[in-house]
Amino acid sequence: MKHGKHYVDSVKLIDPLKAYDPNEGCDLVCKTSKAKFDETVEISCRLGVDPRHADQQVRGAVVLPHGTGRIVRVLVITKGDKIKEAEAAGADFIGGEEMVQKIQAENWFGYDVIVATPDMMGVVGRIGRILGPKGLMPNPKSGTVTMDLAKAINDIKAGKVEYRVDKTAIIHCPVGKASFGPEKIGENLKALMDAINKAKPSTAKGIYIRSLYISSTMGPSIKLNPLKF
Repeated sequence: MKHGKHYVDSVKLIDPLKAYDPNEGCDLVCKTSKAKFDETVEISCRLGVDPRHADQQVRGAVVLPHGTGRIVRVLVITKGDKIKEAEAAGADFIGGEEMVQKIQAENWFGYDVIVATPDMMGVVGRIGRILGPKGLMPNPKSGTVTMDLAKAINDIKAGKVEYRVDKTAIIHCPVGKASFGPEKIGENLKALMDAINKAKPSTAKGIYIRSLYISSTMGPSIKLNPLKF
């Protein structure tokens, strides 16, 4: 594979055999972010779990101290008095069954997160096959099925991210933008890794965090020392 000049220059700054201290890694990821746009910084964390077993699923959400650096569009599916609560909290789209029909009929995805009240989950469940593969299905574990709409919306707007282990036992999750600088990215990374550690299944055996990498959108990946977490 042929890489661009900026990527090749960035790779020269990284020792591929070294597992960097988190502070060093966050500093390097900023230095190797050379695109003309503000690159997203993401981690890839391989866990010692078997996602095929329901009791070894790792999933949850955490509010990053410095947010994600992106504007998140929130769709709230609810009814009655909760519509006013969602409006006051700053939801971008609000509705009930008509929103479910719109998604079903138009394949509409003009939002980033769906929050629903428990009484609407029967309706939302009809489009589970549409929302599920895109990771948009509301879930109580991630705080997106709740009666406290104001808190859910405020948390999401403040930088709440959802993490979930995929079928290869890896979690991919953003921890900010390159423009944040090493310190803020490091604090976001620590908050995320603390949450992942707390979510460790009791049935998981052996080493829990097997490997951890951090990278920017267009930059090379940097191996971090998982023992630091």
